[in-house]
Amino acid sequence: MKMVSKMKSVVVIGGIAAMTVFLSACGGLSEAQIAELNALKSEVQSLENEANSLKEERARLEKQIEEQNRKLAECQKQKDETRANLEKLPK
Repeated sequence: MKMVSKMKSVVVIGGIAAMTVFLSACGGLSEAQIAELNALKSEVQSLENEANSLKEERARLEKQIEEQNRKLAECQKQKDETRANLEKLPK
């Protein structure tokens, strides 16, 4: 499966390189277009970094929620045991 993924990456990168060469040879991209392309690449990288950061934060929060739920379940168990023991006491 990794081999297919690597092959796709190679094909995509090769296609982009071929298009760049073709467009450059035909009058191609102006300096403004290249600058815009670079700005867009930077924006994509920034958004990917932000997405990764948010995924990490989500994982951290999910772990905290899981821990809190575990503690709540333990408290509920102790409460139920205490209630049962209190009911056993003579009145």
